[in-house]
Amino acid sequence: MQAVILGWQIYDLLKDPLAFGMIGLSEAVPAIGLALFAGYIVDRVQPLLAYRAVIITSLISALVVLGAHIYQLEISIYTQAGFLYFAAFLTGTARSFAGPAVFTAVPRMVARDQLLKSTALMSSYMQAARVLGPAVGGVIFGFLGVLTAVISITCFLFLSLVTILLIKTKVEVPNQLSKDISLKQELLSGVKFVFSHPILFPALSLDMISVLFAGVTALLPIFAKEILMIGPKGLGILRAGPAIGAVCMGFYLAKNSHQFRTGKALLLAVAGFGVCIFIFGFSQTFAVSFIALILSGAFDSISMVIRSAAVQLSSPDHMRGKISAVNSIFIGSSNEIGELESGLAAKFLGPIGAVYLGAGVCLMTVATTFFI
Repeated sequence: MQAVILGWQIYDLLKDPLAFGMIGLSEAVPAIGLALFAGYIVDRVQPLLAYRAVIITSLISALVVLGAHIYQLEISIYTQAGFLYFAAFLTGTARSFAGPAVFTAVPRMVARDQLLKSTALMSSYMQAARVLGPAVGGVIFGFLGVLTAVISITCFLFLSLVTILLIKTKVEVPNQLSKDISLKQELLSGVKFVFSHPILFPALSLDMISVLFAGVTALLPIFAKEILMIGPKGLGILRAGPAIGAVCMGFYLAKNSHQFRTGKALLLAVAGFGVCIFIFGFSQTFAVSFIALILSGAFDSISMVIRSAAVQLSSPDHMRGKISAVNSIFIGSSNEIGELESGLAAKFLGPIGAVYLGAGVCLMTVATTFFI
């Protein structure tokens, strides 16, 4: 919800598309840059305490946005913009700790044989939030105004804080913490573990390369306007397509997780994702494009659940935070850099050529991984 508000407000203040893009950068820099440090910290504190700090930081971010709006008549537009960028920075900081905190807490609260099911449920709820958040934020903002929208965000975050405070399970800090190595070695230990692991590195790399090149989110406005001719309303439906598929598949996996435990399922899921993206690029009709995006989200959900479960099952207790931080870097790199790759490819190859290139790289990566 807050992402919608921040994007609209910053563009409304400065009337500059670059300023709009800087909101995303303000969040991405701390989210990726602090990830290794966040993993180091989470491994040394109770993960639920770390997640409470995540919610509190997010709540402060919302209060900053609220303050900027309340005092907008008393401060300059550039000061308002500064507050909004600071709010995005706080959100990115919270985001850097959120993944390690959750990945560290869940395996100590959930039985090992239930991890895949719990991962599928978490994935479904996250995807649902990604669909409902912007939609609800836009509706409240459009009909009731920005003040009501920001107050709603603040209330939701406060409710989140109350909810996590009600969790009574005490998740202890692991005993096998390293004490005789330097901070630099400790920070990089998660990276070394992932890169040397026979399962984690191939799984994370496969997912990162696929999303990096085959993701089409940044190209959807072009397809909506110039190829499918469906306008902004159609664009909104297209944006919801992958999330709809991911939510449905996530809930299915939560009930049938035993069917998706192998590396073969991961390869087939990523291959299916690539085929769906190829069909999307080939399609000239809205219905086919929308179905292709729904299926791409479903296949992506399978790979995400398997990858997340692999991270949780393969991580030693005393390194869960650092390893999940590396996982967060892989995910963040594929999402943010992937949008840049899509834009550059579309500039030189056209939007359809960019989609074909991404789908081709995705399928070639699957084939290479299979034979290696």
